[in-house]
Amino acid sequence: MTLRKFVLPPPAAEAPAFERCEMCAERIGEEHGHVVNVGSRALMCVCRACHLLFTRAEGRYLAVPDRYRHDPSFVLAAADWEELRIPVRMAFFFHNSALGRTVAFYPSPGGATESELPLDTWERVLAANPSLSDPLPDVEALIVDRRHGGGAGYLVPIDACYRLTGLVRTHWKGFGGGQEAWEAIDSFFAELRERSLPVPAGDGRG
Repeated sequence: MTLRKFVLPPPAAEAPAFERCEMCAERIGEEHGHVVNVGSRALMCVCRACHLLFTRAEGRYLAVPDRYRHDPSFVLAAADWEELRIPVRMAFFFHNSALGRTVAFYPSPGGATESELPLDTWERVLAANPSLSDPLPDVEALIVDRRHGGGAGYLVPIDACYRLTGLVRTHWKGFGGGQEAWEAIDSFFAELRERSLPVPAGDGRG
């Protein structure tokens, strides 16, 4: 299962000179909000008014928030990571309301690829990291980076996960990815650390 439609840019010949809100057709800038179609998982670019309209909504469309959190004491045992069966160093996890469960994806050259998520293992990870255990369903995710064998955890808007997937798809070369891809990935996580608010272990929603 892939989410490649979320990370593929439109062909250059079809790219408009400016973007428009996918709900009301209002002109929007490069920096704009997103709304998730819960059923299809489509990520829609929207104007501020439409984004605010779905900020507290419940139903088919939900606004993607702008909450970034980082737990410096994030814990992920090597054995738990192995049980998650993720073949790369990073993955993201979010609750899919349409499926009624949390799902796991990892970036790959072909897009975002789903990995089996053992429930017991995931519950242990959340119990060990209560400060990042409350991402909002469908619109927020927990990104894990296992660089150097350790663990780093971030609570982020779901569109940040698709941006990471796009970086991998765009820059990955050959089997190992290549220097350009890993520099882009490291820059992405450096930006997350700079943008995220550190939360003390044990804290919840902030």
